[in-house]
Amino acid sequence: MPENESSPSIRLPDPAKLVVSNSPHIRSGQNIPRIMFTVVAAMLPACVAGVWFFGLAALEVLLLCTASCVLFEELWNRLTQRPSTWKDGSAIITGILLGMNLNAGVPWWVCLLGGLLAIVLGKQLFGGLGYNPFNPALVARVGLLIGLPEIMTTWNATRSMGADVITTATPLGMAPGAVEIKQMLLGNTGGCLGETSAIALLAGGAILLAFKLIKWEVPVAFIGSVAVITGIAHWANPAEYHSPVVHVLSGGLLLGAFFMATDMVTSPMTRKGALIFGLGCGIMTSLIRLWGSYPEGVSFSILFMNALTPLIDRMTIQKPFGYVAPEKGKVA
Repeated sequence: MPENESSPSIRLPDPAKLVVSNSPHIRSGQNIPRIMFTVVAAMLPACVAGVWFFGLAALEVLLLCTASCVLFEELWNRLTQRPSTWKDGSAIITGILLGMNLNAGVPWWVCLLGGLLAIVLGKQLFGGLGYNPFNPALVARVGLLIGLPEIMTTWNATRSMGADVITTATPLGMAPGAVEIKQMLLGNTGGCLGETSAIALLAGGAILLAFKLIKWEVPVAFIGSVAVITGIAHWANPAEYHSPVVHVLSGGLLLGAFFMATDMVTSPMTRKGALIFGLGCGIMTSLIRLWGSYPEGVSFSILFMNALTPLIDRMTIQKPFGYVAPEKGKVA
């Protein structure tokens, strides 16, 4: 460059304003409370549908479960001299999920016992948020089911079924061909208060997918495998087995596939692992529904696959960029 031409100046950043920190250096702007309360918003359509069809009893169950989970979390923090954590929203989500997994007519003390099981047994004994290997709400549901089978398998009828109908069967407990698909889509059917409205659950799942809070592989593999397996069984013997549409829309399949199997802590981190996890949940759910002694299998299948999550992550973890495997006989 000629001497008479001025060279372009290069302005370096002020070293005093540089921030040196550990990786990762690219941040999404998300935090735990924001994620948790977005999930709460996604659950609201199903909760509103439950209150609409089952009345104020459903609202009472939801509020009691949520309050008990927050209460036991704070009591545990005080006993262990830990800082308050209820504002991060994790205990609120656990409480709402627990309420959605219960019948609208359960006694108040069942909600308190469920909150105790979920927070203490399912979460805090393992170290709190991020350390629990199993979904806390499902730990409580299965614990209550084992200890109180009669209460946990008695279903209230919806308000539109008439005042003379106190209890009713779930669609999976009815004879094949006796189930109305329209009522299952709306939620006007027996079951847990948060699992009956397929439309509301699908709306909530769409919110989670839109905000990229869950991996689509889990619900797709979960629901898809149930549809395929139950579809084969229905094709082979339609007089004994429900259609795959009934299996997908009934029970806790949609609730479990979108809101519990996708838990960030207890599900695999990799995409391939998410597919394996969802496929395992679907296969186990179908086996329990078709040939087990209990008509529902979502809770058991998710908890079983939760236990396999560390192994799935280990099998599907990706190699670091530039990694070269050491030669045999040589130490890396």
